[in-house]
Amino acid sequence: MADLPDLPLTEGDLETYRAVAAGASPPTDHHMGRLLDMRLITADPYQPTRYIAHDPRAVARRVLADTQSAIAEALQCMAELPTIEGLATAFDPTRWYGGPGSELLQTRDEMNARIGEAVRSASSEMVSAQPGAPVDRDPAVQQLGMDRVLDMVGRGVSVRSLYPAAVREHAQTRAHLNAITAAGAEVATLQDAFPRMILIDRTHLFIDNHVQPGERDAGWHVFDRASVTWAHLVHQHLWARADPWNDGQASEGVLTERQKMILRTLDEGESQQRVGVRLSLSERTVTKELAAARAAVGATTIYQLMAWWGRQSTG
Repeated sequence: MADLPDLPLTEGDLETYRAVAAGASPPTDHHMGRLLDMRLITADPYQPTRYIAHDPRAVARRVLADTQSAIAEALQCMAELPTIEGLATAFDPTRWYGGPGSELLQTRDEMNARIGEAVRSASSEMVSAQPGAPVDRDPAVQQLGMDRVLDMVGRGVSVRSLYPAAVREHAQTRAHLNAITAAGAEVATLQDAFPRMILIDRTHLFIDNHVQPGERDAGWHVFDRASVTWAHLVHQHLWARADPWNDGQASEGVLTERQKMILRTLDEGESQQRVGVRLSLSERTVTKELAAARAAVGATTIYQLMAWWGRQSTG
C-alpha cells in the first residue's frame, strides 16, 4: 500500500514553505522533516543552510495519485472480508466458542426485520413456540405470515410451530393453522405455559427481552451456539409433550380399537415384538397399525406416539 504523507501541514510548515519559496531563510526553530518528506522543499546542494522550494501543484498531484492507489487497495481488501469471514464455517465446528453471543433489538420493528432476514436465508429448519393468547389479526398481516410459511416449505425448509391449546377454540387462528399444516408445516398445542422462541437453522435464536423489565417490545437475537442448541433441546421437550394438530380437534377417537389395544400393551411394558405374540397379531401387522396410529395423531416417532397416548390416558 502506498505511503501517504503525514498531513495536515501545520501553520509552521506553511510559514516555512512560504519563506523558502520567497528565497528567504526558513525559521531556525521549525523542524523541516515533513516538508522534506513530501518533497515540497529540498536542501540546496550549494548552500547547506538554505533550501529550494518545489511546485506544490506537482506535489499535490503525486499525493492525490498515492491516495487514490491506497483507496483502491483498501477497497480490494474490504472486498475480501466476506471471504475471510466465511472461513468461520471451517473454524466454528471445531471450537467450543462459535462467535459473538447476542444482540438486543430495541423495537418490535427491529425484531421483525431481523427475523425476516433469518427466515429468508433459512435452509433447513424453523421451529417456534408462540405462547400468546389468540387474537383476531389483520388479514393482511396473517396472509404475510402464511406467505412466509409457504415460501419456506416450498424451499424444503421444515417448519414446526407450537401454540397454546386455546388456539383450538379461536376460529381465525384455527383456519390459519389448518392452512399451513395443509401446506406441509407441523403444528402442535400445549396446555402448559411455555416461553416464546423462534429458532432458525439451529443458528439463530430469537427470544423476548427478560433482561430489562419494561422494554416490552424489545427482544434478543442470540447467536451463541451453546445457547441456541440448548433452546432447541427445550423446544424438542415441549414438542414431545404437546398435542399434534388435527384440524384443530383433539385426537381422541381417531384410533381403531386394535391400535388402542396395541398401545395399551406397549404402555404395560411389552416390547413391540412381544405385543404381536400377546395379541395374536403378526409383527408386520403391529408395525402397520403403529404407523397408521402415528399418522392419525400426527406423531413422527413411536416415542411421540406413546407420549401422546400417555397424555390421553391420564387426561
